[in-house]
Amino acid sequence: MGSTVLSLRMDGELLERLKAHAAKRGMSVQDYVVRTLIRDDFDERFATFVEKTEAFYGAA
Repeated sequence: MGSTVLSLRMDGELLERLKAHAAKRGMSVQDYVVRTLIRDDFDERFATFVEKTEAFYGAA
């Protein structure tokens, strides 16, 4: 899988918060943001599948 560039514009306060969160995990800001997006995407897809399963089987 290749990679694509995504450019973001953010204020300094947000960037500093991202740097702090990334540093706590020993990560670069780029890696932290990508992992956060991946986790959020997984959570959203998982919730959708749970809803579909409950609709299919009926919620308990």
